[in-house]
Amino acid sequence: MTITWNDNVPIYRQLRARVVAMILDGVLDEGDALPSVRQVAADYQINPLTVSKAYQELVDERLVEKRRGLGMFVTKGARKALLASERERFLHEEWPTIHARMQRLGLNLEQLIKAADNDKENAS
Repeated sequence: MTITWNDNVPIYRQLRARVVAMILDGVLDEGDALPSVRQVAADYQINPLTVSKAYQELVDERLVEKRRGLGMFVTKGARKALLASERERFLHEEWPTIHARMQRLGLNLEQLIKAADNDKENAS
């Protein structure tokens, strides 16, 4: 994991978001072990309690489970649950702002799709 910390958001929230992104992107699959608290703390020079707090949120959300003596593991159905909740959050929290900005700028979906396709072609 490569992480650049944002000073405006608590580190444990950023770490939680990174693990969520890894699950959504398929980097971490159901049953995969998360890096140990000690390893993450050492790698990023952060307090182990910060890592534990991020991991505990994932446990509380039933995305990760603790296995005594073994570590933390991605639960079955975690990706599906995350997709549903992240889509819902996007539609209710992010999309209205994006849509309003599109309207102010006079953009439509076709223009955005064309711009994205052009970006893909230029990146290749």
